[in-house]
Amino acid sequence: MTDYAPLLRSFLDPDGKLKQFPAKRKMKIIALFYLAEKIEADRDYTEQEINEILLSWHTFHDPATLRREMYDYHLLDRTRDGRIYHKGSPLPNMETLL
Repeated sequence: MTDYAPLLRSFLDPDGKLKQFPAKRKMKIIALFYLAEKIEADRDYTEQEINEILLSWHTFHDPATLRREMYDYHLLDRTRDGRIYHKGSPLPNMETLL
């Protein structure tokens, strides 16, 4: 597990929650990896459970955008019907996404 918090310090509140979603690609990807750390590997989640995790780690109340971005960057996978989510396995290499 990597500590992305120091890289995101201007985007995090004192509790470690994202205050805003970075606009620049590099910081956006770092923020998504930060959130991916909050999701357990080898476990299935409902969309609501993923939303609850994301809501507990950001303050701007947009879990749908975060969930879609995590899916687009292969940090989350889901079933075809979108009912079951799980952490991407293996996670992509961050350097290849930057």
